Formats: sequence, structure tokens, C-alpha cells
Amino acid sequence: MSTDHVDPVLSTLLLPLATGQLALPQSGGALFLRARAGALLREVAGPDLVCEQSYKPAADALLRQGWALRRAEEADTARFALVLVLPPRQRQEARALLARAVESCAPGGTVLACVANDDGAKSGESDLKALAGLTGTQSKNHCRVYWSTVNAATCDAALLTAWREGDAPQPILDGRFVSRPGVFAWDRIDPASALLAAHLPSTLMGSAADLGCGFGYLSVELLQRCPGITSLDLYEAEGRALDLARHNMKSFAGRAALNFEWHDVTISLPRRYDVILTNPPFHAQGSMDRPDIGRAFIVAAAEALNPGGRLWLVANRHLPYESVLDARFGTVRIVTQAQGFKIIEAVKAGGARR
Repeated sequence: MSTDHVDPVLSTLLLPLATGQLALPQSGGALFLRARAGALLREVAGPDLVCEQSYKPAADALLRQGWALRRAEEADTARFALVLVLPPRQRQEARALLARAVESCAPGGTVLACVANDDGAKSGESDLKALAGLTGTQSKNHCRVYWSTVNAATCDAALLTAWREGDAPQPILDGRFVSRPGVFAWDRIDPASALLAAHLPSTLMGSAADLGCGFGYLSVELLQRCPGITSLDLYEAEGRALDLARHNMKSFAGRAALNFEWHDVTISLPRRYDVILTNPPFHAQGSMDRPDIGRAFIVAAAEALNPGGRLWLVANRHLPYESVLDARFGTVRIVTQAQGFKIIEAVKAGGARR
């Protein structure tokens, strides 16, 4: 049996099933929360596996492999004999996901989780133990896989409720926005985004897009600062964040035409724009720098801008974006450098500057 070298966390999660230490249920089905695709998943999991994944690139990968995919809001009262889960790094979100896994597990079924050691494996294991007891644990690939047999005698109902409620959308910044744990900079304004907003010129006009909109902060600032913006498309790969942006933009529905896209910007954009602003992510589902993501955002923006269109970008100073900017745009200037960030305006060649 092959191993999944691309995703050691997924390989380690499936290890107890691949080795026969845990048996794949013959009935009752299986659910995979925060599911990720991989060769070993196809070999080990049964054909009736149901997957949930709110991150668009990972969801698309699952669909390409033919897995059944549902969003969390589509979940019903079905209970599964096996629930697989890959808890995220943010602990409140991770605890809420463990609580959902336990709730979705049939009595006597198994919740099986895995976290990389440097992403909080020991904390995740102790959380599952506190919530539902611990049946087994194993370490490999610098990851830890751990599991629990779910039954009423070992499940802490009060903790289950508290952890589920801790992930609920909630007001932040004196009620200006609604956010939730796990979303980027979920309980504050990211300083890079704040710096970009402060330098947006009021003369921006026409059709606009916010790439990687998060819970909607930059989109709100753009519409408040730039009266000439007539339409705004918000793109976000994380569905949990996009749902928050929809809520936070409700009061602007009459101000401009709004469109919300659960979309992987690194592939391309479906429409053309006069203005694009972005604070692109530079991590994926890990902690290492991924400047290729930001470069892909820049390429997508360059292809989607009308001639003379303007890209407003904020990034950490050390991220190497200048070469792709110079190759794709007519003029590029650094507007300011402060607080470890750089603000860049890039104008697409071929039209009068607006």
C-alpha cells in the first residue's frame, strides 16, 4: 500500500485504518471534517465517505477525486460510525470542530483526529481526551493521531456545548463587524490591511474586486472612502470567512452592486475590473511562507484588470513580488513602507491612468 508523501498529516490520520489497528466500519458510514484529498484516502476510505471542507482549493481537490462534498450548514442529524477530523491550528475553531465530530458520531463509534506536532498535536490530543475520553494514540511523520470511542459515559456534555458555542459568529470592534475564531485576524483589524485602507485614494472608481476579502474589512473601507466605486466583487477561498463578509456588507447593498465569490483566486478571475485591492495570504494550510500564492494573486489581478486599471496591494516587506509586478504592469510604485509592510500601486498598461 502506498503512502501519501505530499500530506504527512493525512497519511498519519489514516495510519490506524491502513494498518488495521482500527477497522473501517462495515455499516454506519464515515464523515471527514476539514477533509483533504490524497492517494491514501482513496485506498483506505470506503466509497460512502462524506467530506466537509470550507477551503475552496481543498474542496476542489476532493471533488476532482470524486468524493461526496457537503458544507457545514447542510449537515443534518445523521450519525456516522466513524468521524475523521483534521483540526485547524486555531484552538477555539479546533475545539469546535472536535465537538462537531463527537456530535456527528454514533454511540459506540470512533472519532479519529490528527495534528502536526508543531501545530498543537499535544493540545489537540488533550482536548479530545477532555471532551470524550481517549482510546488510543500514535505518533509518526512528526504528527500525532489520536482517537476516541464515543459514548454517553465518557462524553462531557457541558464542554461539548461550550466549545460549539465558542466558535459562533460574534460581534467584534464594538459591533462594527461580525467574525468568528479561525478566520484570518478574526478579532481585530490586521495592521497590513489597516495600512492599505489608510492609503487608498478617494479617486478610485468603476468596477472593483477585493481578492481574499476575509470578513470584509477592506471592502467596507473601499466603499466608504471611494464614492466612485460602482460595483464590488468579494473573492474568498475560505467559506467561513465569506459568510461573514456577506453579513458585514449588508448595509452597503444599496451603495454598490455586490457579488460574493467562493473562489480560488490563484486560478484566475472570471470578470474584468477597473480596481483591484488585496492583502494576499502567504500561507496555505501550514505555517511556512508561501510567496507563490501572492504572486498568483498578482498574475490573476493583472489578467483581470482593464487597461489603465489599478492594483492596490499590501505585503510584508520581505516578500518577493516586485519581479512579477514589473513583468505584468506598465507602472509600479511603492506608495509607502511602514510597520514592516509595503503598499504598492500597479497600473496596467494600455489605457489612460484613472
